[in-house]
Parts: sequence; structure tokens; C-alpha cells
Amino acid sequence: MENKRRVVVVGMGIRSPIGNTLEEFVKSLKERRSGICIMPEWQNIKRLRTRVAGLCNIEGEEELISRPYRRSMGRVAILAALSAIDAVKTSGLSEEEIASQICGVSYGSTEGSTGNQMDYISKIIQNRSLEGIPASWYLKCMSHTCAANLSLLFHTRGPFMASCTACVSGSQGIGFGYEAIKTGKADIMITGGADEVDFLSAAVFDLMMATSSNYNDRPSETPRPFDANRDGLVVAEGAATLILEEYERAKNRGAPILGEIEGFWTNGSGMHLTNSDARSMEECMLSALEDARRNPEEIQHVNAHATATSHGDEVEAIVINKIYGPNVPVTSIKGYMGHTMGACGAIEAIATLLMMREGFIASTLNLVNPDPALPPLNHVMGESWDQRFRVGVTNNFAFGGVNTSLVFSLV
Repeated sequence: MENKRRVVVVGMGIRSPIGNTLEEFVKSLKERRSGICIMPEWQNIKRLRTRVAGLCNIEGEEELISRPYRRSMGRVAILAALSAIDAVKTSGLSEEEIASQICGVSYGSTEGSTGNQMDYISKIIQNRSLEGIPASWYLKCMSHTCAANLSLLFHTRGPFMASCTACVSGSQGIGFGYEAIKTGKADIMITGGADEVDFLSAAVFDLMMATSSNYNDRPSETPRPFDANRDGLVVAEGAATLILEEYERAKNRGAPILGEIEGFWTNGSGMHLTNSDARSMEECMLSALEDARRNPEEIQHVNAHATATSHGDEVEAIVINKIYGPNVPVTSIKGYMGHTMGACGAIEAIATLLMMREGFIASTLNLVNPDPALPPLNHVMGESWDQRFRVGVTNNFAFGGVNTSLVFSLV
């Protein structure tokens, strides 16, 4: 018998370089505000080319998380928890519903708290001693720290998944949560992704010559997705949480249904650990459409991964053009806040849902001269468009040859 369980979004929360509430986030997109800033503390790091990043301002917000839970959280888990607290609150779900076997967690991050990891390991190496190292240090640094701390914070007892797949961690977090509900393993899932910025985050890409460095004195002008003058990505931090629920259950309790996840797919390229692969990206996007039972012609907006790297943007443009043609509106919101790594898929999912609900399509900030060497796309440039759409796609790609595609719609 065909499985007809549908999955909807009933709560959302965000922490980003351009806003810590959904309202502020939308306002920043409409007003074309950049969240990129200069990092003075990176000036003395030898051979580090990039000097800019996207940071979240959560000063004082940590107190929203009670101390017993906060002790095992590094910055990445704190960002995740703050966004999750907001998302759970807007969902209207009771503490009893969340703290039950029908509710699980599917949450991603590139790794644990990089800042804590650097701090503790450097002390151990320099002092050749464990003196002053707290027993909880590993809990802040472990790769599944976000999912684990969220499960503890909300006392969930359902399915538990932690995606640690670099830049698709957040989108896989949502996708695996969607699959858990669709297949009847859960009725409610806390999903999303988070990441924090440390100079090591920048160094990873910097060593590969993939970071932006030509705009170190003009941070608001970078990154430049799809632009002829793009010179690389800008690392950033953030978190986004989406509460998913089985549709009939949500409808029966009168939940605020913010949108529906119609399809999801993830695959590997089996080709290269860092270079994007057109064939596997195409297969991923088409499989997500098949899961959603949608034709490419039905998609009314594509939220591109587009990190502003030379090769990545080129391959993605080729695949979008091949599947969707030159007319579907295309946006990359990384121009506003940089590449939030493990959080980007979840943040971009929320951006897509908010644009659908608010009746606008955000432009790609800093896209001034589309690269003529790339296939033509219907780039949203300049002011945002007042345009309603009901079906949109978000795509994300990561080191390791990992691809994701999610299909969203309004109910």
C-alpha cells in the first residue's frame, strides 16, 4: 500500500549574521544588508589570505539556556539551541509531545566546537598536562554535539541522527528528519544545522585558495555568487531549526503549518573529494523532483548553493540551466552572510519558506556582472522581486562529493 504520510514545517528559529529572528532575517534580505565584517584578530595569522567572516551577535542570549544544559555546549551547540528554542516555541507543541518517543532529532554540523577544540588541545600540547581541562571538554567538541545537546535539552526519545557532512549537514538534517516522519518512524522531528566560526574554519578553505581575499577592506562587497569578479567564499556561522510534523497530526491540532517538504534526495559523486561533479548533482536534483512528484517546469524558484568559488558556481550553473532552463528565478543568499557551512542548508531552507510566505524573492547580493562564461540563468539582481511562488528548491553541495536537494511548497 502506498505511503501517503506528508511532512510539514510547524516551527522555525534562526541565528544568523543578518538576524536572530525570522522578522529581522526577512528585513535584512529585503533591505540588502550584508552581515560580513573584518576580522582584526586574523591579521597576525601568517599566510592566512582572507580577513573577513560572517558572525552572529548572541551576546547575553546564552542565559536563555539554563546552566546545567549549557555546561556541555560550545558555541556551535549554543547557536543550535537558541534557534531550536524559538522553533519549538512557535510550533505550539507541548513539552510532553516533544519529550516522547514520537519526537526525534536530526541535526547537523561540520564538526563540534572548533574554538573549544583549539583551546583545549593547545593547552594540553603546550603544558603537557590535563590540568585545567574540564571533564566536559569532549562533549563540546564531539561531532554530534548539536544533536546530542538538543536531545538532552528537550528530553527527546525518538529517532536520533547527526549529520556531519560539511556543507550539507543542515540540509541532510532536514532531509533525514523528513524521511523519518514519511516512513512512520516518528511523528515530530527537530531538524536543522549549525556551525561556528574560528580562524581554523577559514584556514581549511584558505589553504585550497578557495576564500575571498580581494575585498578584505570592503567586507560588504563579498562574497559574489555567480559574479564575474567572484574570488572565493567567506566563512560564516549560524544555526537554523525547523520543526517537522506529520501533516494530519499537525492539521488536527491546529498547528501553524509554514510549508511542506515534498521531496528530498542526497547522493555522492564518487569522483572527487573537493571538486563539484555535474553528473551526480544532476542526478540528485532529478531524484528530489521524482520524490516530490514534480516536473522541473513546476519549480518556481531555485535557491542555489553558490558559494562564489570559481569551479563550484560554474558547475552548479551548468546543472541548473540543464534541468530548469534559463527562466526560473535563481538566488544565492550567501552574498548576504557568507558560507555558514553546516548551517547553510537549514538557513537557506528557512529563507525559501519565508520568501514563499512573504511573497518576494530575494536578490543575490553582490551579483553585479553575471559571469559571461557561465550558462545563462534568470538571476535575481538589484532590488528583491515582489513575486509570489508556491514551489521552490534548495540545493547544497559539500566536500566529499556529497549533494542534497530539497523541494518545498506552501500547503
